[in-house]
Amino acid sequence: MIATWYAVVSFMLIVYIVLDGRNFGAGMLQWIVAKTSEERRQVIAAIGPLWTWHEVWLLGFGGTLIAIFPRLMASAFAGYYLALFLILWCLILRGVSIEVGGHINDRLWQTYWDFNFVLSSLLLAILFGAAAGNVARGVPLNADGNFSMAFFTDFNVRGHVGLLDWYTVSIAILAAVMLAAHGATYLTLKTEGPVHDRSEKFAKYLWAAVVPLGLAVLVESRIVRPDLPGLAWSNPFWWLGLIVTVASITALVSGLAGRRELRAFLASNFLIVGLLATGAAAIFPVMLHSTLAPENSLTAYAVAVSPSSLRLASFWWPIGFALAVFYFIFISQRYAGKVGVQRDTQGFY
Repeated sequence: MIATWYAVVSFMLIVYIVLDGRNFGAGMLQWIVAKTSEERRQVIAAIGPLWTWHEVWLLGFGGTLIAIFPRLMASAFAGYYLALFLILWCLILRGVSIEVGGHINDRLWQTYWDFNFVLSSLLLAILFGAAAGNVARGVPLNADGNFSMAFFTDFNVRGHVGLLDWYTVSIAILAAVMLAAHGATYLTLKTEGPVHDRSEKFAKYLWAAVVPLGLAVLVESRIVRPDLPGLAWSNPFWWLGLIVTVASITALVSGLAGRRELRAFLASNFLIVGLLATGAAAIFPVMLHSTLAPENSLTAYAVAVSPSSLRLASFWWPIGFALAVFYFIFISQRYAGKVGVQRDTQGFY
């Protein structure tokens, strides 16, 4: 049952990254694919009110993690205090930028908020990428299951590491480029006119850049965590994630080459799903690896609640999940279709 709940928690986080990741990517590219004030509002209108709903998956992930793996949350929140607050402030800044930027038709006002939108989107992609790097590399957990990290130390990947080192920075760069490509693919599907044409061109460039960056991170991961391949080969979900990844790459290439926008966008989503799923399966059952001593690592079995609490959660979680899926389908259909450059199609966005 603990393995099932690990899969549930991983699934909720992956859904959030895939859905809000396209918003991060669109935000990073706003000043590149949109040259006029109207086109920049068009990029924000493509995100529209959907971004608020995407963050529900992040809240659901946090709530489920607290309910199922409370000891992990106690350790991680204390150790990742600095990183979590940086993410929180960037989420707030992005939300304010989206919501208030279009309320006043003034060039200075909109330029200021557009700048904040681009900056916060870029920082969020980098921060989430660095967070993934920290999970893969590990943290300086002591024998009591506690740790604290500075922003950076000596940039080594073992011992008393910091949030940033050469490995986590590499993954952060990969995440930023991949989410930018994901956002460009989404804008190609969602927009029309010059923004669509520029997004289509940059999607091909960015996905091409993902290939060498991904291969470099793969080699680095083998150096940083030589134990991971042994864990991954014996996990069937790792193989499933690998199959999804390969199939998504094939569909993405054909979609971009054939200008099949929906196929490319779906492949972009499933490619990120496949990559994150393989990563989650590879590290299981360890949820926090210790860079000080492997025996200090926290496993899913060690940090989970009692079996009675797991059974209780099995009743309420499907209800909340069903409501979330229903509303996701409803709001996606409500705001389906392309967004034009005309201001009257953009509302307050």
